[in-house]
Amino acid sequence: MATASVTTTKAAQPAEAKPGVQVSAPSRREFLYYIWGASIALILGETAAGLIWFALPRFKEGEFGGTFTYEGDAIPEAGAAPVNIPSGRFWLVNLPENAGFLSLYGVCTHLGCLPKWVPLNNRFECPCHGSKYQMSGLWIEGPAPRSLDRFKTTVTFEDGTTAETDAGGEPIATNGKKIVKIAVNTGARIKRNGHV
Repeated sequence: MATASVTTTKAAQPAEAKPGVQVSAPSRREFLYYIWGASIALILGETAAGLIWFALPRFKEGEFGGTFTYEGDAIPEAGAAPVNIPSGRFWLVNLPENAGFLSLYGVCTHLGCLPKWVPLNNRFECPCHGSKYQMSGLWIEGPAPRSLDRFKTTVTFEDGTTAETDAGGEPIATNGKKIVKIAVNTGARIKRNGHV
């Protein structure tokens, strides 16, 4: 009886994989999930950035909505005619007899027309519907529902002290001191209630 020799050959073994690392390509479905997720995240991020950009605007100094600073001749003397600042949409008013300083929003509270200072009558008059206001912005007559609005203002006196408009928008008392610098914040409008 003949004996057959059997030789066995080792089958090719795959290269040893490192433990804990599995490399596999994502399936088509997983790839689409990743793409859709990234697209939605991108859209939500752009929307959030856009909302924040418009909800929290930043105004430059000297631009309506920002702060306007004036010194010297731009500040009216006590009792002098108000000074119009068209770029800021306000009037600088230094009331007579040291009654105070204030910044009036130069827009009528009726329908948004622009009242003008009439020196002959010593008051503001709206050219559209005839509302009239005192030098301090208080309503005199006409269809306007309330007095002129005011802006938050900071005044610096020649002795270095400062004063700021209160929450009600009352004039800043000057007490006979000379004003050397003012800062008007057009982003902080103070609405006046009624005709006072």
